[in-house]
Amino acid sequence: MTTTLFSAPYIVGFQDGEHRILRDGCVVVADDRIIHVGTSYDGPVDLRRDLPDRVITPGFIDTHSHLHSSPVDKSVQEDYGPRQFWLTGLIEILPAEDAGLDVTGMRACVDYSLIELARSGTTTVMHLGDAAEYAADAIDAMGLRGYVAPSYRSGRWFTPDGKRVDYEWDENAGRKGLESAVGFVQTQRSRSDGRVQGFLGPAQVDTCTADLLRESKVAARELAVPVSLHAAQGVWEFNEMTRRHGRTPIEWLGDIDFLGPDTLLGHAIFITGNSWVNFAGDDLQLLASSNTSVSYNAWCFARRGILMESFPDYVAAGVNVCIGTDTAPQSMIESLRWTAIAGKITSRRADTSTARRVFDAATINAARLLGRDDLGRIAPGAKADLLFWRTDSFGMAPLRDPIRNIVYYAQPADLSDVLVDGRPVVTDGVVLGADLQAAARGVQCAGERVWRHWHEGDWAGRSLEQIAPITYPEFVQTVG
Repeated sequence: MTTTLFSAPYIVGFQDGEHRILRDGCVVVADDRIIHVGTSYDGPVDLRRDLPDRVITPGFIDTHSHLHSSPVDKSVQEDYGPRQFWLTGLIEILPAEDAGLDVTGMRACVDYSLIELARSGTTTVMHLGDAAEYAADAIDAMGLRGYVAPSYRSGRWFTPDGKRVDYEWDENAGRKGLESAVGFVQTQRSRSDGRVQGFLGPAQVDTCTADLLRESKVAARELAVPVSLHAAQGVWEFNEMTRRHGRTPIEWLGDIDFLGPDTLLGHAIFITGNSWVNFAGDDLQLLASSNTSVSYNAWCFARRGILMESFPDYVAAGVNVCIGTDTAPQSMIESLRWTAIAGKITSRRADTSTARRVFDAATINAARLLGRDDLGRIAPGAKADLLFWRTDSFGMAPLRDPIRNIVYYAQPADLSDVLVDGRPVVTDGVVLGADLQAAARGVQCAGERVWRHWHEGDWAGRSLEQIAPITYPEFVQTVG
């Protein structure tokens, strides 16, 4: 066992159930665990690291990511929002992206996403979607902590004409998907140190039958893992669920006993009281009373003019709100910032969507969902998942309140080092064992294949240039 003492002018320690700022203190790590936090330590140590220009915080927990596809969203998703589908790009964009995203492209996206996450402070990531086996191996190889869920569903949505959303059903595929996902979770348990685990991820509330979701919930309880579901993520979905059942997506999930402390809902934006749906009821109370967690991915929706209404209201109602990245950029720094700012805009107040609340969402709230009181905090017995921020960098200086500086101003360049299980993943801003240029080339090639095959997945056979033309026309060279 190797014991290391880190001393710093600012440490975000955990005490009496909350984060607290420890001035001029130390953190002592023995192998993968924190054994002491305080102003001093009298026990023996193997190594002392005096860090007079660092802030030490717990690592971030990203509760909603799609590592295998997010990078190819760049320059595609931002300025396109068909009014027919209430500004979402899911109905038209995702099928077209999927048409050209092959296995090689997915793996390139995973490699790129993990580098991006590590250099912006994510120590634990929850991945939902394809390339699950590759993602689990890549997370393990990089040294991050991960929860991985292969997606499955009973059907799929699509548009045949750009005017409406239709559904194509295959219940047998859903059952086989669940069976395969359970096997995946069990397989991940053979990993030696438990740093990478599986969980269950049925895809979307409107593409899963009640039976599939009930069976998923039962399986999650038996496996003692979380279960995550996209729900209340679009107006079209809200309208579809109320048409089918006369119930909101949240109410219907409550009816089938899917909600609960081990359930994580991706997004949960379009609920009763939201101005986009203007539907009576109390979904917030239902989420809070069932101890269901919500993963908010502010940037993904803000780029389309959609915001949670509002983050402070969810927190005030007692909902366990966590934060994820969902799409490009895969940066929890950006997710923290957009959550705070969007919450201020929707609540029309500066004092409710605070740095404290979003920092809690990215750390202790996410750990609560995972049932891990050893994550998201700097406390004796917790895992040594630590971030070391510069105090004298351009984004962090001048420094008075480290949490506010991180939430509102920090950039990846302000993050010096990242430890997971006490082992370095990022050192002096460099992601260990990663080739940034190769990763960038990989997603460039993946993107070009997606763009080239775009028409194959578009309902009207349109090219990407027809959907999302380049911002400015090409420069025309003139003679003379």
